[in-house]
Amino acid sequence: MSIHDRYRLSVVINAKGTYTPLGVSRSSDGVAEAVAQALPEFFVMDELGDRASEAIAQLTGAQAGAVVHCTAAGITLAVAATMTGGDPRRTAALPDATDMPNRVVLPACQVIDYGHSNLQGIRLSGAQVDLAGDENGCTAAELEDELDGPDVACLMLVSSRLTRGEPIDLVAAVRAAHRRGVPAIIDAAAQFPRIADVLATGADLVLVSGQKYLGSPTAGLVAGSWPLVQALRAQEKGIGRGMKPTKEAIVGVLAALEEWQAVDRVKWEADQLAKVEEFVAAASRIPDVIAETVQDPTGLQVSRVLLKVADAKRVATELEAGTPSIYVMTDRTAEGELMLELIPLDADEIATVLARLWAVLT
Repeated sequence: MSIHDRYRLSVVINAKGTYTPLGVSRSSDGVAEAVAQALPEFFVMDELGDRASEAIAQLTGAQAGAVVHCTAAGITLAVAATMTGGDPRRTAALPDATDMPNRVVLPACQVIDYGHSNLQGIRLSGAQVDLAGDENGCTAAELEDELDGPDVACLMLVSSRLTRGEPIDLVAAVRAAHRRGVPAIIDAAAQFPRIADVLATGADLVLVSGQKYLGSPTAGLVAGSWPLVQALRAQEKGIGRGMKPTKEAIVGVLAALEEWQAVDRVKWEADQLAKVEEFVAAASRIPDVIAETVQDPTGLQVSRVLLKVADAKRVATELEAGTPSIYVMTDRTAEGELMLELIPLDADEIATVLARLWAVLT
């Protein structure tokens, strides 16, 4: 009996990408085996955290690393680390940050919703948020103005396809913060494959998801400076207690990192592009459909399928309503566009998606 049958769950084909409400991604057999080995065992959790720090540092070139419950938890804990600096008294006081630098500067165009707003993730630490610019963009001058104020704990930046307006020069933004002695954090949740590039901006902490492209169990990875990583880990004796990683998550991350290092990245990217291009060629044969190959706008080496169809919202609704349920990206249905990510799908699932598109559209 399948897990779906056992618990009366919908069978899903996930062409929406690393989307949390659909279970995010698929872990490999090797990661699943490592998790299964960890579950019945005991560990000194600080030792396990140290091994994770070493592995993250080795892979990324950062001074240290940490595993947290998820990237959303990483936002809260990273901000807390900049406010407390590892001071046990301050750590115990949060979310009361009245005697600490507690202002977080965030470009207004980088306020995004992951299922909850990243503003809430910041405020859970006890910090207050000062927005620079507006929802359509943030200039260097607007960012400098906000950073010039008192009690700034950190600059928070977001590297995501969900941000709005002209892309912000992350290197320039980080340097602007450092000129004022302010640490910079970059939330790059879906950008694990680019983590070394994001760290090269000079950011003090970079946050990525483990369960998206790395394929680990649910976990957030933090990489950055030794003092701030230690201050972040210290939050487990404070507000981070409810956000701590499990033993199976840390072991799963370690196994996933080992597998990642063994992957031929050039071949993987070529294989994924070939999968997308074959789908685009097949979808283009559906009447009144325009299919294109598009790249991730943030520089992530991921290709996706763009479909331009009439009544895109209806098409997406019918795909979800069928059996199995097929989910695609729907943030541009008003423009008549659907986006599909094929990375986790096998040949049979891709054939099912194409067959359903033919049925719905013709």
